Order: sequence, then C-alpha cells, then structure tokens
Amino acid sequence: MLKDGTYAAWFKTPLNHGTGIVHVADGAIWGRDSIMTYSGTCQVDGERFTGVLRTKRHTEGHDTVFGVDGLTIRIEGTCIGKIATYVGEADEVPGLILEGTLIWSEQATPAPEPGAPLPAFNLDKLPKLPKRSR
Repeated sequence: MLKDGTYAAWFKTPLNHGTGIVHVADGAIWGRDSIMTYSGTCQVDGERFTGVLRTKRHTEGHDTVFGVDGLTIRIEGTCIGKIATYVGEADEVPGLILEGTLIWSEQATPAPEPGAPLPAFNLDKLPKLPKRSR
C-alpha cells in the first residue's frame, strides 16, 4: 500500500532518466527534482495506485525525461512494502512511456532534548548473536 510519507523517486523514459523527492499525504502527491516541481492527486486501492501529476520547470538546465516542459502525467502502479513501481504517460507526449520507482523514507527517531534523563539501559533489548556450532 502506498502510504503517506516521503519517497525517494527514480524515473526514466527512453530519452533520459532522473531522481527526485516525492511526498504523499491525504490523496495529494507533490515533489521536486533538480529542474522540475510536480503536484497532483493520487488514489490508493490496496496495493494499486493511480495518480495525475502536473509539472512545472523551476530551474533552467537539461531537458526533462520527456524532452518538453509543462506536462500532465498519468501514472499507475503497485506498492508492496516500502517499494512502489509505476508506469505513466504524459498527455502532451503520447506513446512515450515513463517508468519509475518510489522508495519510502523512514523518519529518523528524534534526538532527546539536551538535559533530558537518559532511558534506563536494558541488556535484554540488545540483539542476540546466533549461536555457533562447534
């Protein structure tokens, strides 16, 4: 299931490839890469999801993976565990298939406040090494 959170994104077409960051929350999807921002909506149904994204260039530079700017991209994919894969197509460039992967980013546990008491040490919570046979 594609859950709310932040994802590392990898995507490609036969023309080019790229990486970025994607956020998903409450049916909205948005993100950015080195030259583009994207935003839109997504629907999740179990392991399957669909979405519609609109792109906008924020920085001059290399060509997009579609070769043009200002796109409406329709995606569909599946998410099992922390990895989602999808395919998509831009309305403005029919026939050019986008393939991508989203990898869910786990949030780090916040550091304790300075001066806060340290939690009690519990040896039983440490991982156990497998027993070796001799």
